Amino acid sequence: MRCFIGIDLGSTTTKAVVMDENSQVLGRGITNSRSNYDTAALVSKQEALIDTRLTLFRRALAGVPALAGRVETILADLERHFRHIQFLEQLDDLERTCAEAVRGPRFSGRERAVAEALAAVFARLRAGSAALYAPGVRRKSDFFRDLAGAAFMTEGEAVCRAAGLPFDLLLNLYDKSIIAVENRPPAGAMEDKFLRALERGAAGGTDLAAPVRAALAIPLEEAHVVGTGYGRVRLPFPKEQIRSEILCHGLGAHIMYPGTRTVLDIGGQDTKGIQVDADGIVENFQMNDRCAAGCGRYLGYIADEMNIGLHELGPLASNATRQVRINSTCTVFAGAELRDRLALGEKREDILAGLHRAIMLRAMSILSRAGGVRDQFTFTGGVAKNEAAVNELRGLIRDNYGEVQINIDPDSIYTGALGGAAFAVRAAA
Repeated sequence: MRCFIGIDLGSTTTKAVVMDENSQVLGRGITNSRSNYDTAALVSKQEALIDTRLTLFRRALAGVPALAGRVETILADLERHFRHIQFLEQLDDLERTCAEAVRGPRFSGRERAVAEALAAVFARLRAGSAALYAPGVRRKSDFFRDLAGAAFMTEGEAVCRAAGLPFDLLLNLYDKSIIAVENRPPAGAMEDKFLRALERGAAGGTDLAAPVRAALAIPLEEAHVVGTGYGRVRLPFPKEQIRSEILCHGLGAHIMYPGTRTVLDIGGQDTKGIQVDADGIVENFQMNDRCAAGCGRYLGYIADEMNIGLHELGPLASNATRQVRINSTCTVFAGAELRDRLALGEKREDILAGLHRAIMLRAMSILSRAGGVRDQFTFTGGVAKNEAAVNELRGLIRDNYGEVQINIDPDSIYTGALGGAAFAVRAAA
């Protein structure tokens, strides 16, 4: 099967989309961008190809009468086993990397004690890993660093306390080693992991083996790849396989919603207001100037200042009883103003409501410079998942442009990669 791939190398996450030659989406993948953009591109593509395999499984299983009504449950079970196998392989890699670092001068005289503590920690992590991938469990993150890090902190502190070792020793090992592990993609063939997942026993029983093996036998030929995004200059592709974010987001939004005429994309480092025609071709655009004010990085910084998760910002802001006026959306000054507001007795919820309004006012200014908002309007990027930001944007658009259809796709974070995949299909036509 010929595969056409778009990769959007963002400042915080890297996304990939796989299409077939009929422009049908086969798979999507996402990973942390890390400091190693080459690895981020490789991992996101690998994740999209894993999702492509699941799509092929779905098609194969749909043709088995005995599995009728159970296909999605079976696929979820198969992926769960696959992810657990992948997690354990990366955990092995992390343990080996930590063990190698114990030989450094910092651990002189304590190598054996630290090595034994590490072995105990990783034994606990392996024993507890099954619970992460139990049926029905909702994980806070699918990224290895987040899952391994949270468990390492909990188990590492307990082991060090029992062994009489300072936890800082293990924490230092983890911090150094996780970077190395992150900067190399998971080892092992994808097909082999799916076969091992199948052997663990999935919900479909014997009816499952033949169609899954048949789907695994379909070769995935990488016909053409197009890259885009904030870090596109670091993508390991020839220049002719690179497209601008503006073009890819415009076309991607058009594919999701063919009636789209205005696109707002708020990413990690920039905000883009884009006007497209009936074919998804960009007619005009504007971007924020020079800094990440009001973008995803800014919201991440605010979350860190408040010691909460990025996903908690929207729900907290939605509980506000008033909006505190925020004078600046500059990331450099955000912390100072935030602390000042808290010192004055303002509630966190009200401060966050004001911050979300300030961000959306900035976005509206960019849209205005791009030519205003035309029906239909499509909002893309990670911030499109923030309910407080969405509600504020809806109100501002209604107040300034009347009743406009606003589109927000659950997979809007993949818009740029989707446009890239579509350009890849066109390039090979």
